[in-house]
Amino acid sequence: MKSTRLRNLPPVDTVLNTPAAGILIERFGRAASTNAIRDTLKEARAALQTGGCFVPSAEHIAAQSLAYLEKEDRSALRPLFNLSGTVLHTNLGRAALAEAAIEAAVAAMRNSVALEFDLETGKRGERDDHVRVLLRSLTGAEDATVVNNNAAAVLLCLNTLANGREAIVSRGELIEIGGAFRMPEIMARAGARLVEIGTTNRTHPRDYASALNTETGVILKVHTSNYRIQGFTCEVGTSELSAIANKASVPLVHDLGSGSLIDLAAYGLEREPTVREALAEGADIVTFSGDKLLGGPQAGFVVGRRDLIAAINRNPMKRALRVDKIRLAAIEATLKLYRDPDRLAERLPTIRFLARPRQEIEACAARALPHVAQAVGDAFAVELCQCRSQVGSGALPLETIESAGLSIRASAGGRAIENLAHRLRALPTPVIGRIEKDRLVLDFRCLTDEEAFLSNLPHLRNDATSTGAAASEPRASPDGQP
Repeated sequence: MKSTRLRNLPPVDTVLNTPAAGILIERFGRAASTNAIRDTLKEARAALQTGGCFVPSAEHIAAQSLAYLEKEDRSALRPLFNLSGTVLHTNLGRAALAEAAIEAAVAAMRNSVALEFDLETGKRGERDDHVRVLLRSLTGAEDATVVNNNAAAVLLCLNTLANGREAIVSRGELIEIGGAFRMPEIMARAGARLVEIGTTNRTHPRDYASALNTETGVILKVHTSNYRIQGFTCEVGTSELSAIANKASVPLVHDLGSGSLIDLAAYGLEREPTVREALAEGADIVTFSGDKLLGGPQAGFVVGRRDLIAAINRNPMKRALRVDKIRLAAIEATLKLYRDPDRLAERLPTIRFLARPRQEIEACAARALPHVAQAVGDAFAVELCQCRSQVGSGALPLETIESAGLSIRASAGGRAIENLAHRLRALPTPVIGRIEKDRLVLDFRCLTDEEAFLSNLPHLRNDATSTGAAASEPRASPDGQP
């Protein structure tokens, strides 16, 4: 009987001649389609050999192969709904770009652009020129350059100004950020010799002054944007540190990390030092990110003294760290939005999300509540809840913002909430919430397309009886059943 069933499996050529296989080949090509059909037949054969009784038809094999290739072809970078409550979520891509930045990036993708070509003279140009004037205007810097992220900006500055020399930094500012990025290790890679001064919680002007010598390349000040030391503390401000550096003719480099171009207090948030302020207080060089509080694409900016920027641009490492035309177009468009601060919250998603009123978020969550309750079913209780969002990406670590959303609790214990979170992540457009205190919280601060969110929910109902791999695996199950 088993051998008969095995003989009844359709051969590859028969499957390839079905209408379903025609669709398969049209979408994925003959080679990929043939391989998928062979793999599906192999699994069906294995199922029959282990006691299965279902013999799939040629059409069924073709359909299963199509489902497999569709799943394999789906991008892991597909859009999702960020209901985690973290606006700048590093693992979810940080800042959502403004429409102006998206349009500029798309135009650069579709066309040749004057990336390093001076249209006025017809000669070679500089790619930094596309953002240099904007950065100077927005920060008050003498000059500016851009690389692919802020870690690269710090690395490039240290390698240019302190390669083979000493870099003085307070122990309280030897930060570590995500991905095992540690300031001491970056300094070592840059060729600088780290000179730690002060203690974790207190550093004084005399600590800097006593560490200066003929081997000093830079004084580095790092804004601790992803943590705070509170209590019995003391740090040296930029103005006082600038006087110490100037007296010794040593450049002061200030890494602002998630540096902001505007005063966030205007939007009800905790005040963060701005890039313009850091320069006005005497920093010779300021580095900061483009995809955090600034709200643009990933980038690292270096602004400050003209002679130091020129030296940084002459460093051969600059070419290895430069940005491409697509990102540069998006950066330029994002920076231009800051020329009109009165409408910034309307046009820049990051600022819009951070400034979004709780009442507006609560109304959005209330409208979604009955739809979510219907989608998750009677096994869960869904309620409107007050919650607190956070900025994310190491910015304003102590700041949380009043928000609202939905709280989902399971009627039974066990892993019901974890399974629901998994099912939400498996939706055509994944939904990312957060689990806290045995409940799943969906924070609606960053939800702007309500219609798309609601149209996504019926897929959760359809999948209510599926869990784990069985919910997403398109091929034959071990017993041979479809």
